[in-house]
Amino acid sequence: MTALANHAFIKMNGLGNEIVVVDMRRQPGTISAAEARAAMQPGGAPCDQLMILHAPRTPGTDAYVRIYNNDGSESDACGNGMRCIAELLFKETGKTALTFETNAGLLNCWKGDQPLVSTVDMGKPRFLWNEIPLAEEFRDTRAIELQIGPIDAPVLHSPSAVSMGNPHAIFWVDDVNAYDLARFGPLLENHPIFPERANITLAAVKSREHLVIRTWERGAGLTKACGSAACAAAVSAARTRRTARKVTVTLPGGDLLIEWRESDNHVLMTGPVAYEHEGRFDPALFAEVGAA
Repeated sequence: MTALANHAFIKMNGLGNEIVVVDMRRQPGTISAAEARAAMQPGGAPCDQLMILHAPRTPGTDAYVRIYNNDGSESDACGNGMRCIAELLFKETGKTALTFETNAGLLNCWKGDQPLVSTVDMGKPRFLWNEIPLAEEFRDTRAIELQIGPIDAPVLHSPSAVSMGNPHAIFWVDDVNAYDLARFGPLLENHPIFPERANITLAAVKSREHLVIRTWERGAGLTKACGSAACAAAVSAARTRRTARKVTVTLPGGDLLIEWRESDNHVLMTGPVAYEHEGRFDPALFAEVGAA
Protein backbone atom coordinates (compact mmCIF):
# COMPACT_ATOMS: atom_id res chain seq x y z
CA MET A 1 0.00 0.00 0.00
CA THR A 2 1.19 3.51 -0.81
CA ALA A 3 2.72 5.68 1.91
CA LEU A 4 -0.05 8.21 1.23
CA ALA A 5 -2.83 5.89 2.44
CA ASN A 6 -4.38 7.43 5.57
CA HIS A 7 -1.61 10.05 5.54
CA ALA A 8 -2.39 13.55 6.82
CA PHE A 9 -2.43 16.51 4.45
CA ILE A 10 -3.01 20.25 4.69
CA LYS A 11 -4.98 22.07 1.99
CA MET A 12 -3.85 25.65 1.36
CA ASN A 13 -3.84 28.13 -1.49
CA GLY A 14 -1.76 30.97 -2.79
CA LEU A 15 -4.09 33.50 -4.45
CA GLY A 16 -6.41 30.63 -5.31
CA ASN A 17 -3.63 28.38 -6.64
CA GLU A 18 -4.81 25.19 -4.89
CA ILE A 19 -1.98 23.51 -2.96
CA VAL A 20 -1.97 20.30 -0.90
CA VAL A 21 1.02 19.82 1.41
CA VAL A 22 2.10 16.38 2.66
CA ASP A 23 4.84 16.12 5.28
CA MET A 24 6.96 13.00 4.73
CA ARG A 25 10.10 14.23 6.49
CA ARG A 26 9.95 11.32 8.96
CA GLN A 27 9.23 8.65 6.35
CA PRO A 28 11.55 7.09 3.78
CA GLY A 29 10.56 6.59 0.18
CA THR A 30 9.08 8.66 -2.63
CA ILE A 31 5.69 9.09 -4.27
CA SER A 32 5.03 7.86 -7.81
CA ALA A 33 3.14 9.78 -10.49
CA ALA A 34 0.24 7.30 -10.17
CA GLU A 35 0.06 7.82 -6.40
CA ALA A 36 0.11 11.60 -6.83
CA ARG A 37 -2.71 11.44 -9.41
CA ALA A 38 -4.75 9.22 -7.11
CA ALA A 39 -4.30 11.58 -4.17
CA MET A 40 -5.55 14.53 -6.22
CA GLN A 41 -8.63 12.90 -7.72
CA PRO A 42 -12.07 14.31 -6.80
CA GLY A 43 -12.60 11.86 -3.92
CA GLY A 44 -9.22 12.77 -2.44
CA ALA A 45 -7.69 16.23 -2.19
CA PRO A 46 -8.19 17.96 -5.56
CA CYS A 47 -5.60 20.67 -6.19
CA ASP A 48 -3.30 22.24 -8.75
CA GLN A 49 -0.10 21.03 -7.07
CA LEU A 50 0.79 18.40 -4.49
CA MET A 51 3.83 19.48 -2.46
CA ILE A 52 5.73 16.67 -0.71
CA LEU A 53 8.16 17.60 2.06
CA HIS A 54 11.05 15.18 2.50
CA ALA A 55 13.89 15.25 5.00
CA PRO A 56 16.75 17.55 3.95
CA ARG A 57 19.27 16.03 1.55
CA THR A 58 21.71 18.94 1.66
CA PRO A 59 23.27 20.39 4.84
CA GLY A 60 21.92 23.83 5.69
CA THR A 61 18.51 23.27 4.04
CA ASP A 62 15.20 22.87 5.86
CA ALA A 63 13.58 20.27 3.57
CA TYR A 64 13.72 18.67 0.16
CA VAL A 65 10.52 19.33 -1.80
CA ARG A 66 9.01 17.41 -4.70
CA ILE A 67 6.18 19.04 -6.64
CA TYR A 68 3.48 17.15 -8.58
CA ASN A 69 0.96 18.65 -10.99
CA ASN A 70 -2.54 17.20 -10.90
CA ASP A 71 -1.82 15.01 -13.93
CA GLY A 72 0.96 13.32 -11.94
CA SER A 73 3.81 15.01 -13.78
CA GLU A 74 6.54 16.66 -11.73
CA SER A 75 7.22 20.39 -11.72
CA ASP A 76 10.56 21.84 -10.75
CA ALA A 77 9.14 25.13 -9.45
CA CYS A 78 5.94 26.38 -7.85
CA GLY A 79 6.21 29.78 -6.20
CA ASN A 80 2.76 29.76 -4.61
CA GLY A 81 3.35 26.26 -3.25
CA MET A 82 6.72 27.24 -1.81
CA ARG A 83 5.07 30.09 0.10
CA CYS A 84 2.52 27.62 1.51
CA ILE A 85 5.25 25.27 2.69
CA ALA A 86 7.26 28.18 4.08
CA GLU A 87 4.26 29.36 6.09
CA LEU A 88 3.94 25.93 7.72
CA LEU A 89 7.62 25.76 8.62
CA PHE A 90 7.76 29.38 9.84
CA LYS A 91 5.03 28.38 12.28
CA GLU A 92 6.66 25.07 13.24
CA THR A 93 10.24 26.30 13.69
CA GLY A 94 9.88 29.96 14.65
CA LYS A 95 12.40 30.82 11.93
CA THR A 96 12.00 33.89 9.72
CA ALA A 97 14.16 32.54 6.87
CA LEU A 98 14.17 29.08 5.28
CA THR A 99 16.02 27.26 2.51
CA PHE A 100 14.38 24.50 0.49
CA GLU A 101 15.95 22.14 -2.01
CA THR A 102 13.90 21.50 -5.17
CA ASN A 103 14.62 20.01 -8.57
CA ALA A 104 15.15 23.60 -9.71
CA GLY A 105 17.87 24.13 -7.07
CA LEU A 106 17.88 25.84 -3.68
CA LEU A 107 15.09 28.34 -2.94
CA ASN A 108 15.21 30.81 -0.06
CA CYS A 109 12.07 32.12 1.65
CA TRP A 110 11.59 34.99 4.10
CA LYS A 111 8.71 35.71 6.43
CA GLY A 112 6.88 38.92 5.51
CA ASP A 113 5.98 41.83 7.74
CA GLN A 114 2.29 40.86 7.57
CA PRO A 115 0.64 37.59 8.64
CA LEU A 116 0.54 34.85 5.96
CA VAL A 117 2.76 36.88 3.60
CA SER A 118 6.23 35.76 2.53
CA THR A 119 8.88 36.23 -0.15
CA VAL A 120 10.44 33.46 -2.23
CA ASP A 121 13.71 33.85 -4.11
CA MET A 122 12.92 32.02 -7.35
CA GLY A 123 16.51 32.22 -8.57
CA LYS A 124 17.78 33.42 -11.93
CA PRO A 125 15.69 33.19 -15.09
CA ARG A 126 17.21 31.28 -18.00
CA PHE A 127 16.90 32.59 -21.54
CA LEU A 128 18.98 30.32 -23.81
CA TRP A 129 16.87 28.21 -26.15
CA ASN A 130 18.36 24.93 -24.89
CA GLU A 131 17.93 25.96 -21.23
CA ILE A 132 14.19 26.71 -21.49
CA PRO A 133 14.19 24.26 -23.40
CA LEU A 134 13.00 24.78 -26.98
CA ALA A 135 13.16 22.16 -29.72
CA GLU A 136 15.09 24.41 -32.09
CA GLU A 137 17.58 27.23 -31.79
CA PHE A 138 16.39 30.81 -31.31
CA ARG A 139 19.17 33.30 -30.76
CA ASP A 140 16.74 35.80 -29.25
CA THR A 141 14.04 34.32 -27.02
CA ARG A 142 12.45 37.69 -26.29
CA ALA A 143 10.14 36.80 -29.21
CA ILE A 144 10.10 33.35 -30.80
CA GLU A 145 8.32 32.24 -33.97
CA LEU A 146 5.11 30.64 -32.77
CA GLN A 147 1.53 31.46 -33.59
CA ILE A 148 -2.05 30.23 -33.33
CA GLY A 149 -4.50 30.99 -36.12
CA PRO A 150 -4.24 31.96 -39.80
CA ILE A 151 -0.70 32.76 -40.92
CA ASP A 152 -1.75 36.18 -42.24
CA ALA A 153 -3.89 37.04 -39.19
CA PRO A 154 -2.71 35.03 -36.18
CA VAL A 155 -4.79 35.07 -33.01
CA LEU A 156 -1.68 34.84 -30.83
CA HIS A 157 1.92 35.15 -31.95
CA SER A 158 5.58 35.88 -31.08
CA PRO A 159 5.70 34.96 -27.40
CA SER A 160 8.62 35.62 -25.11
CA ALA A 161 10.16 32.40 -23.81
CA VAL A 162 11.95 31.89 -20.49
CA SER A 163 12.62 29.25 -17.86
CA MET A 164 11.88 29.93 -14.20
CA GLY A 165 12.82 26.36 -13.30
CA ASN A 166 10.05 25.34 -15.73
CA PRO A 167 9.34 26.46 -19.32
CA HIS A 168 7.17 29.51 -19.96
CA ALA A 169 5.78 31.24 -23.06
CA ILE A 170 4.30 34.72 -22.60
CA PHE A 171 2.00 36.13 -25.28
CA TRP A 172 1.57 39.91 -25.19
CA VAL A 173 -2.06 40.99 -25.59
CA ASP A 174 -4.25 44.02 -24.88
CA ASP A 175 -6.90 42.10 -22.93
CA VAL A 176 -6.13 38.75 -21.26
CA ASN A 177 -9.84 37.91 -21.09
CA ALA A 178 -10.43 38.35 -24.81
CA TYR A 179 -9.00 34.92 -25.68
CA ASP A 180 -10.26 31.38 -25.13
CA LEU A 181 -7.27 30.20 -23.12
CA ALA A 182 -9.02 26.94 -22.22
CA ARG A 183 -9.01 26.17 -25.95
CA PHE A 184 -5.58 27.50 -26.94
CA GLY A 185 -3.77 26.48 -23.76
CA PRO A 186 -3.60 22.71 -24.35
CA LEU A 187 -2.53 23.17 -27.98
CA LEU A 188 0.29 25.51 -27.02
CA GLU A 189 1.35 23.60 -23.91
CA ASN A 190 1.93 20.52 -26.06
CA HIS A 191 3.33 22.28 -29.15
CA PRO A 192 6.38 20.47 -30.61
CA ILE A 193 8.51 23.56 -30.01
CA PHE A 194 8.34 22.73 -26.28
CA PRO A 195 9.95 19.29 -25.74
CA GLU A 196 9.07 19.42 -22.01
CA ARG A 197 5.73 21.15 -22.63
CA ALA A 198 5.27 24.73 -21.34
CA ASN A 199 3.20 27.05 -19.18
CA ILE A 200 1.23 29.39 -21.44
CA THR A 201 0.53 32.93 -20.25
CA LEU A 202 -1.40 35.85 -21.69
CA ALA A 203 0.02 39.15 -20.40
CA ALA A 204 -1.28 42.71 -20.71
CA VAL A 205 0.90 45.69 -19.78
CA LYS A 206 -1.13 48.24 -17.82
CA SER A 207 1.78 50.52 -16.84
CA ARG A 208 5.53 50.43 -16.23
CA GLU A 209 4.75 48.93 -12.81
CA HIS A 210 1.70 46.76 -13.50
CA LEU A 211 0.95 43.59 -15.48
CA VAL A 212 -2.24 41.54 -15.74
CA ILE A 213 -1.91 37.85 -16.64
CA ARG A 214 -3.85 34.62 -17.12
CA THR A 215 -2.09 31.26 -17.27
CA TRP A 216 -2.69 27.80 -18.63
CA GLU A 217 -0.41 25.81 -16.33
CA ARG A 218 1.55 22.85 -17.65
CA GLY A 219 0.02 19.68 -16.23
CA ALA A 220 -2.67 21.57 -14.30
CA GLY A 221 -4.71 23.65 -16.77
CA LEU A 222 -6.35 26.99 -16.12
CA THR A 223 -5.31 28.33 -12.74
CA LYS A 224 -6.24 31.30 -10.59
CA ALA A 225 -2.57 31.93 -9.90
CA CYS A 226 0.76 30.58 -11.11
CA GLY A 227 3.68 32.12 -9.25
CA SER A 228 6.41 31.06 -11.66
CA ALA A 229 4.31 32.44 -14.55
CA ALA A 230 4.04 35.79 -12.76
CA CYS A 231 7.83 35.77 -12.43
CA ALA A 232 8.29 34.77 -16.06
CA ALA A 233 5.94 37.51 -17.27
CA ALA A 234 7.61 40.17 -15.11
CA VAL A 235 11.10 39.19 -16.28
CA SER A 236 10.02 39.06 -19.92
CA ALA A 237 8.27 42.44 -19.64
CA ALA A 238 11.40 44.04 -18.23
CA ARG A 239 13.61 42.25 -20.75
CA THR A 240 11.55 43.60 -23.63
CA ARG A 241 11.47 47.09 -22.03
CA ARG A 242 7.72 46.99 -21.48
CA THR A 243 8.06 47.56 -17.73
CA ALA A 244 10.53 48.29 -14.97
CA ARG A 245 12.16 45.44 -13.03
CA LYS A 246 9.75 45.70 -10.09
CA VAL A 247 6.06 45.22 -10.88
CA THR A 248 2.73 44.22 -9.42
CA VAL A 249 1.34 41.25 -11.33
CA THR A 250 -2.44 40.85 -11.14
CA LEU A 251 -3.66 37.26 -11.56
CA PRO A 252 -7.28 36.06 -11.42
CA GLY A 253 -6.70 35.20 -7.75
CA GLY A 254 -5.04 38.46 -6.72
CA ASP A 255 -1.73 40.35 -6.79
CA LEU A 256 1.90 39.31 -6.49
CA LEU A 257 4.83 41.69 -6.17
CA ILE A 258 7.68 40.60 -8.44
CA GLU A 259 11.16 42.10 -8.42
CA TRP A 260 13.88 41.05 -10.88
CA ARG A 261 16.75 42.12 -8.66
CA GLU A 262 19.45 43.99 -10.55
CA SER A 263 22.32 43.11 -8.20
CA ASP A 264 22.25 39.36 -8.92
CA ASN A 265 19.39 38.84 -11.45
CA HIS A 266 17.41 36.76 -8.94
CA VAL A 267 13.61 37.00 -9.09
CA LEU A 268 11.83 37.71 -5.80
CA MET A 269 8.13 36.96 -5.43
CA THR A 270 6.07 38.31 -2.53
CA GLY A 271 2.47 37.36 -1.82
CA PRO A 272 -0.04 35.81 0.61
CA VAL A 273 -1.23 32.30 1.37
CA ALA A 274 -4.36 30.98 3.05
CA TYR A 275 -5.24 27.84 5.02
CA GLU A 276 -8.29 25.85 3.89
CA HIS A 277 -8.52 22.58 5.82
CA GLU A 278 -6.71 19.46 7.01
CA GLY A 279 -7.55 15.84 6.31
CA ARG A 280 -6.31 12.31 5.64
CA PHE A 281 -6.18 10.41 2.38
CA ASP A 282 -8.71 7.58 2.13
CA PRO A 283 -6.76 4.34 1.49
CA ALA A 284 -9.43 3.37 -1.08
CA LEU A 285 -8.07 6.10 -3.36
CA PHE A 286 -4.96 4.03 -3.96
CA ALA A 287 -6.51 0.59 -4.52
CA GLU A 288 -5.91 0.65 -8.26
CA VAL A 289 -2.40 2.02 -7.76
CA GLY A 290 -1.58 -0.97 -5.57
CA ALA A 291 -3.14 -3.33 -8.09
CA ALA A 292 -1.02 -1.84 -10.88
